[in-house]
Amino acid sequence: METPPKILVVTPTYNEASNVRKLVPAVLRQAPNLHMLIVDDGSPDGTAGIVKELMATNEHLHLIERVGKQGLGTAYVAGFRYAIENGYDLVFEIDADFSHNPNDIPIFLAKIRDGYDLVIGSRYVNGVRVLNWPMSRLLLSYSANFYTRIITGLPVEDATGGFKCYRIGALKAIDLDHIRSNGYAFQIEMSYKIWKKGLRIVEIPIIFKDRLEGDSKMSKHIVYEAVFMLWKLRLRSVLNRL
Repeated sequence: METPPKILVVTPTYNEASNVRKLVPAVLRQAPNLHMLIVDDGSPDGTAGIVKELMATNEHLHLIERVGKQGLGTAYVAGFRYAIENGYDLVFEIDADFSHNPNDIPIFLAKIRDGYDLVIGSRYVNGVRVLNWPMSRLLLSYSANFYTRIITGLPVEDATGGFKCYRIGALKAIDLDHIRSNGYAFQIEMSYKIWKKGLRIVEIPIIFKDRLEGDSKMSKHIVYEAVFMLWKLRLRSVLNRL
């Protein structure tokens, strides 16, 4: 009998006390071989304390506590390193605010068994699948992804999406030490580097629902960083060809 893969779901948190107590059991019930890692950036609302309470009765839950708000990208990189060091086979990214449905995790697992290195939960394949966003934000997101494809050539409809499943080999293939971006830019950079390595990427449709509790982490800085990252990747690609 084939040994089931060891799976880690990584979730960065900052002030997610209202969500994390519900999210952890919703994620961990998806598969018996699944573990969850919370990477908390010193949340003043006590998020890490709630995670520690839950850890007392569940050995599949883990916590990295960091000092200060260091950003989404560095939190995921810390989680990826944890996965590599602890022998996991598959690694998920999932938001803490239920905008990503934990019940979709088995769909990702079924797809990655087809041999893909990265499965992306996409808001923009088979139509637009976003709930509760104002039209201005939807247009910004959709346009950013179109712009990403034009500038970088990355053949992905939703390059800024944050619901993903990686094979550990894909994470080992790219240099995590050189990942510097956060927010939208981080998601673009990760997918771009995996694509440039010649690894297999596929998108599956998900329904994205805007958070019901807590505050959004979106800011103008995140958008500007993403635009800068696109041109940085394009310039690097041109220089490599030369």
